[in-house]
Amino acid sequence: MKLTTLSSPDLADLPGIAHAFFTRKGGVSRKIYAGLNAGAGSNDDPMAVMINRDRARRHLGARSLLTVHQHHSADVVTVSGPFDGPAPKADAMVTRTPGLALGVLSADCGPLLFADAEAGVIGAAHSGWKGALDGVLQATVGAMETLGAARSRITVALGPTLARASYEVGPEFQDRFRDRAAEHARFFTRPEGAPRPFFDLPAFIAFQAESAGVGVFRDLARDTYPDADLFYSYRRSVHAQEPDYGRLISAIMLKDS
Repeated sequence: MKLTTLSSPDLADLPGIAHAFFTRKGGVSRKIYAGLNAGAGSNDDPMAVMINRDRARRHLGARSLLTVHQHHSADVVTVSGPFDGPAPKADAMVTRTPGLALGVLSADCGPLLFADAEAGVIGAAHSGWKGALDGVLQATVGAMETLGAARSRITVALGPTLARASYEVGPEFQDRFRDRAAEHARFFTRPEGAPRPFFDLPAFIAFQAESAGVGVFRDLARDTYPDADLFYSYRRSVHAQEPDYGRLISAIMLKDS
């Protein structure tokens, strides 16, 4: 099956940048992982995951495709080549090395791809609620600046993410955000008759991008939960009482000149 990908028109317009938000279409995994499961941390057949990741790498034309050991943090690593040993624990990467694809895994959390084409600096970040609250987007922008990027030139795209309509939370979750800043209350709504509030993660990430002063931010506005044909979803897998779930991969690369 042919790979099906999504793209940001803003990133696609940048010279020297290749990127893709891969869906689950076009992979070799089976059963609950059916499709392009790129999660080595899942209980899928490791060979199938390796094949899927290589398909993503070849689609981008990359020499290497890197992912880190994500742990819901604001930690960022600067990379210049494949890791020498196990992948570091972090939730974002930045580089100015052509041919090196930076990938992030997600299954409801927000995959973020960054580029300053003029400076030749890119980044990728995994932004769940905790990483967003702790500032992973801002930390990635800061790490890009150390490589010569200017935040006013940085384009950021948010791929498939659990949307507000699918993100019911408890009051203690809402309190975490309100305790940080009273203005965070606006990212929670409780529809009439609903017993619990709903959280707008994409809007909160967009707010973080605005606060960081990036040049362009675009949300692809694709909800992972309702579209089981295209996207893996941790929350959907829990509701379906499945034993595990697949991971989408999103990646960005500086093309070789």
